[in-house]
Amino acid sequence: MIDSQALDELPVVRKIRETVRNWWRLEVGLTDSRGYVAEHARGVVTPPHNNFCKAALASAEGFRLCNKSVENASQQVKETGGEGARLTMPCHLGFPLAMAPIVFEGRLYGTVFTGGFVIAGHADDQRIAIEHSARMLNLRVPPPAEGETDVPVLSERDLHYLGDLLETIASELATLVVEYRDPRRFGDLIGKSPKMQRLYGMLDKVSQSDATVLIMGENGTGKEVVARAVHSMGPRAQRPFVATNCSALNDNLLETELFGHIKGAFTGAIRAKDGLFKVADGGTLFLDEVGDTSPAMQVKLLRVLQEGTFMPVGATEPVSVDVRVVAATNRPLQQMVERGDFREDLYYRLNVIGLDIPPLRDRKMDLPLLYEYFLARLKSKSKTPGNRKVLSPEVVKAFWEYDWPGNVRQLENEIERLVVLSGDSPTIGPAFLSPAVRRFAKPGAVEEPTPVREGATLDEAVREVERRVIRAGLIRTGWNKSRLARELGLSRTTLIKKVRELGLEEASAAGG
Repeated sequence: MIDSQALDELPVVRKIRETVRNWWRLEVGLTDSRGYVAEHARGVVTPPHNNFCKAALASAEGFRLCNKSVENASQQVKETGGEGARLTMPCHLGFPLAMAPIVFEGRLYGTVFTGGFVIAGHADDQRIAIEHSARMLNLRVPPPAEGETDVPVLSERDLHYLGDLLETIASELATLVVEYRDPRRFGDLIGKSPKMQRLYGMLDKVSQSDATVLIMGENGTGKEVVARAVHSMGPRAQRPFVATNCSALNDNLLETELFGHIKGAFTGAIRAKDGLFKVADGGTLFLDEVGDTSPAMQVKLLRVLQEGTFMPVGATEPVSVDVRVVAATNRPLQQMVERGDFREDLYYRLNVIGLDIPPLRDRKMDLPLLYEYFLARLKSKSKTPGNRKVLSPEVVKAFWEYDWPGNVRQLENEIERLVVLSGDSPTIGPAFLSPAVRRFAKPGAVEEPTPVREGATLDEAVREVERRVIRAGLIRTGWNKSRLARELGLSRTTLIKKVRELGLEEASAAGG
């Protein structure tokens, strides 16, 4: 994924954004491959220079609808395929959206877009629709300033120039796909620990193939996130990604869910229904908790994997599909095979490529990245004034000491709990921790007491938190770098390099 800051880091992109702003009073934005506005994920909102968009983005519901509109338009671009700028469906207020896909080697990495204008020849009708939408949403839209029009009006020639500029930005950003890979992320996965880096290396190779993948890991480690990364980074990215949990349904329901049924196949089957294998044809089917399937279901799954065909319930003719299967389990399938609880042939057919997802307790150096990401995302959704919240030293210590049996999902839920219960307080203290985590929140010299400075970027905030965590670890271990390196999942050489980069050598020499 290309970071939204790239829009301002490339000189040509920065110049084009300024040109679009000066000529038409429009703002150029960036989405990820799913259509989510990248700047919003960083807690930044920059509305077009018209009062309708400003009023919409200032309200929680308007903000949600704006994001949804861009997501829908991005999906339209993804479905129609191809390159080049185009006008998409109108947003929830009725403004047209202009989008250019960021494409490299046939894969969509995101879109460059702008909106908040009307089109000459249709301007009056579009304004009426926009004003009606604003009234329906109860938006308080102030009149334009004296001497200004309410919204920009673009001619056909303007649209042609605007499209060229958006395509230029998209082309520039596409060149970054090869050069830029945030070492802390892969798709929606977050982490820069050695274990995650090894996983990213595997995913780079796996995603480009059609091989069946078996993802193994504890609950809450992000197995579905890994499955989505395998799909979205691969050649099937433009086709469906379909997921189901095999442990959530009994055998009969699961068979219908996966393979579908014909009309009259059983009581209540008043019409035919396609199963998920058919829905996912050409794309990827994610089978979560595949270890919970019965022996009878395992036979049916094996046939699909081997032959690419299945029999809908009640049918007499097989159906052929082209589906990549990604399966996941938190159960020890190898041991289950040895006990006779899972078919050996299915195990080896699923485990063409095996991916082990490390639990959070084995990659605690990723904690700052994760909780800063969750704090920033909650802030971007909240629409309340002020900076995002920071964790107190006691909370950071508790996070570090706790083993997180529920892994990343539990951490995400804990952060949401803290943000909600802490109310208007800018700093989150240990009183709001869940009981299981709170018992580790003992006061101590774990982190410098001052919060991350106001206005710090996410990278700066993460670097500062990383500095505090390493400093706390040095104090806790009596400056034993070998022990601390093992705790953090780093090599001793890497830790020494970080100590030097973060300016902690002086603190070590001074003993504090």
